[in-house]
Amino acid sequence: MNAVLALENGTVYRGTAAGAQGIARGEVVFNTSMTGYQEVLTDPSYAGQIVTMTSPQIGNYGVAAGDAESQAPHVAGFVMREASPLASNWRADGTLRDYLIRHGIVAIADIDTRALTRVLRSAGVMRGVIATGTVDPAALVEQARSIPKMEGADLVQDVTCASPFEWRDLAAASGEADQRALGIAPQRTSGRRLRVAAYDLGIKYNILRRLDWYGCDVTVFPATAPAADLLASGPDGIFLSNGPGDPAALTYAIDNVKALVGSDLPMFGICLGHQVLGLALGGKTFKLKFGHRGANHPVKDLHSGKVEITSQNHGFAVDPSSLPSDVTVTHENLYDGTVEGFKHLTRPIFSVQYHPEASPGPHDADYLFRQFLDSMEKR
Repeated sequence: MNAVLALENGTVYRGTAAGAQGIARGEVVFNTSMTGYQEVLTDPSYAGQIVTMTSPQIGNYGVAAGDAESQAPHVAGFVMREASPLASNWRADGTLRDYLIRHGIVAIADIDTRALTRVLRSAGVMRGVIATGTVDPAALVEQARSIPKMEGADLVQDVTCASPFEWRDLAAASGEADQRALGIAPQRTSGRRLRVAAYDLGIKYNILRRLDWYGCDVTVFPATAPAADLLASGPDGIFLSNGPGDPAALTYAIDNVKALVGSDLPMFGICLGHQVLGLALGGKTFKLKFGHRGANHPVKDLHSGKVEITSQNHGFAVDPSSLPSDVTVTHENLYDGTVEGFKHLTRPIFSVQYHPEASPGPHDADYLFRQFLDSMEKR
């Protein structure tokens, strides 16, 4: 079946349908990861976005239940150069195409994703529409122009949990596959089980897996839960998760994090959680031209001078000039110099813009979980 991708600037790409039939609308972005397409599909941070994979063949190793980062895909749509019809992997329990159809994800293949990526890098990410079947490209361009922009969008409430839950209970009840055989062992584990209260802004399962393996019992709270609810659980530390949309639109989350900052509990933020923490501490955020999405982004630790290769997925960043004097930047993106991490100088609070849980991606930054463990055990 034919499919069309239309961008708000009038650019149209014609290809073939590679997933469910219908129409998908969202912000068109690109991801440079060579592997990990299932983790990308199921990452809640991609809510509201049509994801273009720059790797030329996608789907060759199929999909596996243990690779999901949430209960279902969250992308608005999916774009590929070549969609493999086969799943060659001993762990696979299905093909990518069947997976996309089963979850209602509209996808397009057989287009020049290299050309599309160049457009997005030059002009910036933009709104777009994928439609299957016989369609009017000009009408799709007009539809793309009517899609709400990402700036000012609160997408967190579409992906956060409805009520608090214990990660270990959910993992056991849902048959969540044990990923330890495929992951790296933690650098160390806690001397006792530590309690972590986590805000679910769109949390990825592998973050919860890593915290659990490091020795933490994690209670996950909805994004709108009052700070008092997290404190009442008696945590040793607070975690702020990744998630989709504009951090500045999350006034409820910012206010709650402000209250938690005053508790002096150790706090660790990742991605959107990093941005929300920056706003709660008095900083500002801004939208990047085309964002950082992939598993090969170099980040420099400004204290040690070491360079980490990191996994990233974000379209907004913290403005370093807006941070107060008691907050210092700890990590810097070597592509464009944007803030990749900061810490508070007098409180046990730190965060990073990238994804140390490495799903998908390298494990260079896994030490950050140990750092969070250290800060909790020092209390």
